[in-house]
Amino acid sequence: MKLTNLITSAAICFSPAALAHYRFPALILDGSPTPDFKYVRENTNNINPLLDLNSIDMRCNEGGIASGPQTETAEVQAGAEVGFTLSNSIGHIGPMLVYMAKTPGDPSGFDGSGEVWFKIHELGADFSSGSIEWPELGMTSYSFKLPPSLPDGNYLLRIEHIGVHNAANENGAQFFLNCAQVKVTGGGSGTPGPLVSIPGLYGAEDPGIHFNNYYPPPTEYIIPGPAVWFE
Repeated sequence: MKLTNLITSAAICFSPAALAHYRFPALILDGSPTPDFKYVRENTNNINPLLDLNSIDMRCNEGGIASGPQTETAEVQAGAEVGFTLSNSIGHIGPMLVYMAKTPGDPSGFDGSGEVWFKIHELGADFSSGSIEWPELGMTSYSFKLPPSLPDGNYLLRIEHIGVHNAANENGAQFFLNCAQVKVTGGGSGTPGPLVSIPGLYGAEDPGIHFNNYYPPPTEYIIPGPAVWFE
């Protein structure tokens, strides 16, 4: 390979846009990060985002179905605070969302198909100062609480950050996501919902997916997906 080609390739790999990318390699349990990809299904596209809303990779990222059998399952308490680490700090504007799906058996063999997913947490733009602010920017980890009435059982726990910095362009939203495998104990008798399927979760023209952050200045941001279930 010519030296000029090597320099060009290196520039692409280490460009600001690439360095702004990230993935979620580890669970945070009891306030401490666990080893990378011990309980989180490892993806095969490194820190690159997904772009195709209709791909089954939207469930647990590229390679996230195949890596299930190599992933352990963490025991977590309903109502507990858990989280995910990030491989790089978040460099793109956009919302943070967390979904779960109860698995019919051992979570390592579940592909996430069907209307099984429900949202338990979301964080979007803040307009309280009179202008739009994105609290997710710069984060290197993200924590949230599980619903206290979540029924006992095995689940996929899916975290997602949607980069909307280029979402004024059609199909410009970028999806960064990973799934962990968890066994919930000490839960309740809640009925999670509404249940949705992935893909099918979002539409290309949803206002939180096709979104212009720049001009005219936005006065609201509508977080995509179903309502949050938290009981």
